[in-house]
Amino acid sequence: MDQSPPPATSATTNDAPDFGWSPYAERINGRFAMLGFTAILLIEALSGQTFLHWAGIN
Repeated sequence: MDQSPPPATSATTNDAPDFGWSPYAERINGRFAMLGFTAILLIEALSGQTFLHWAGIN
């Protein structure tokens, strides 16, 4: 079975996927943070409660 080498760059940018404090890692982290923040806003909008109250923290 012929194994091709992994791509040198990301599918959406010209940055090479890398571990650590790389621009690629920071971009991915920022995108996941935006998804999480949007999820919290949706929870608050749909439940009518704050996220802290919904999560049982407050």
